[in-house]
Amino acid sequence: MNILLDTHTLIWFCEDDKKLPEKIKKEIENTENTIFISIASLWEMAIKISLKKLKLAIPLEEVIKLLNENGISIIPIQTEHLLKVASFDFHHRDPFDRLIICQSLVEEMMIITIDEKFDMYGVRRLWE
Repeated sequence: MNILLDTHTLIWFCEDDKKLPEKIKKEIENTENTIFISIASLWEMAIKISLKKLKLAIPLEEVIKLLNENGISIIPIQTEHLLKVASFDFHHRDPFDRLIICQSLVEEMMIITIDEKFDMYGVRRLWE
């Protein structure tokens, strides 16, 4: 299964945070699944780090290294993703989340997020 991680999911996975349910951690670690992260998530993290709104247990460079070590691929922003964003209702106002939602829909991926607002867009969301 192709799975796209939301930003918080990636952070909790990399930091081995107990907020990440064990079932979800196992899905991410399951070698039968192909795991992806949006470049928008890394961009969001970089912005929040620079604004001192996010403090990671490890440097962002280490997070990116962990992506490679865990076989997590980075999805770039494509024109199709932007066109989908342009057609969305404003159920969710966070621009990073809206782009991640579009990527999951366009690329037909399951998304792992605790955010129930994603459901309003018809994504296949996995949590607990």
